[in-house]
Amino acid sequence: MNNNRFTILLAFASIYIIWGSTYLALKLGIETIPPFLLSGLRFLLAGIVLLAYCLLTGKSFPGRRELVNNSLCGVLMLGGGTVSVAWAEQYVPSSTAAIIVTFLPFWFVLLDKKQWGYYFNNKIILLGLLFGFIGVILLTTFTEADTTNVNKPGNTTPGIFVIMLGGIAWTIGSLIAKYKTTHTSLLMNGSIQMLATAVVCLLVSFASSEFGAFSLEQVSTKSIIALLYLVFMGSHVAYLSYIYLLSVRPAVQVSTYVYVNPVIAVLLGAVIANELINLPEILALILILFGVLIVNLPKYIALKKSDGILKP
Repeated sequence: MNNNRFTILLAFASIYIIWGSTYLALKLGIETIPPFLLSGLRFLLAGIVLLAYCLLTGKSFPGRRELVNNSLCGVLMLGGGTVSVAWAEQYVPSSTAAIIVTFLPFWFVLLDKKQWGYYFNNKIILLGLLFGFIGVILLTTFTEADTTNVNKPGNTTPGIFVIMLGGIAWTIGSLIAKYKTTHTSLLMNGSIQMLATAVVCLLVSFASSEFGAFSLEQVSTKSIIALLYLVFMGSHVAYLSYIYLLSVRPAVQVSTYVYVNPVIAVLLGAVIANELINLPEILALILILFGVLIVNLPKYIALKKSDGILKP
């Protein structure tokens, strides 16, 4: 990709729209494919294709230490962050799952110990944390049980907490990747992370008896299309766009997908999956996104100053 305005706009559109639509794709996929099996197949196919591309283009395979680090990061980030959503969407609407995931930036504030001196001495960031926690409490307290027969009965609250735990795992994996330097290409790292996650997901699927209850004949065309969409659009197009944007634009700008994804997920969930979103969930979304905005505000101001938009 060339560093031009049109390419950058396409890449932003990719992470905004495609990643926002993956919540619905997961919902459609797990209708007839169990969540761990779906995730295992997704990352197995995506990882094989990406690894083949890396090897064909001459990218070096990582050494043992980098292989272990990437495998650990993949299981934490993709396994914890993404697979937790797939499992939880058996019990919560895809729109609710997307709202919970917006809390992710707060975990970075709470868990990135090396940045605590900056984070916790900044009153604006602490105010953003407060808004985020209020939003999550509102969501977990007033989210209603499904009344449209879209989800399995029960386990709504555990589903919410599983997604939050997945966010913690994603953050820990991201911080390990951030502070453990590697000389391998980002694409090669991504392929190893996907394949490691696939192995773990398939093992969990086997251990949890998903295979025993699974029948290939019952898989719907809708679920197959959703799986392929997750592989090629979610794990390839959007992921590669994300990697590209990180190389040409400041991370604080790239992270704006956090604001757009839940809106896309809510709209698609309502239109295609007949999901309902109640007033407390809307208020929770507003509070969490407002908190994320406040947390990132110091970085936005610093970015504008560095670009000469604001004068010191």
